[in-house]
Amino acid sequence: MSKITEEQLKQLQEQEGKKNAIKHDIGLLETQKHALLHAFANIQEEQDKLKVQLEDEYGKINVNLQDGSYEIIAEEEAE
Repeated sequence: MSKITEEQLKQLQEQEGKKNAIKHDIGLLETQKHALLHAFANIQEEQDKLKVQLEDEYGKINVNLQDGSYEIIAEEEAE
């Protein structure tokens, strides 16, 4: 049976090992991405609820996130 050289075999094995490590890392990153997307969606949902509470208390407003001040949003009058 014919064989490749030991050096060629070693290169192929190292390359395969690197590919497997990269695939593993990609899997970890995808898992982290999935968790972060869920966390982002949860925060967005919490923020939407708070916006409703603020609107109930203050009306339609724009809030300055630096100092907490707000401006009332003028509603367009119906013609």
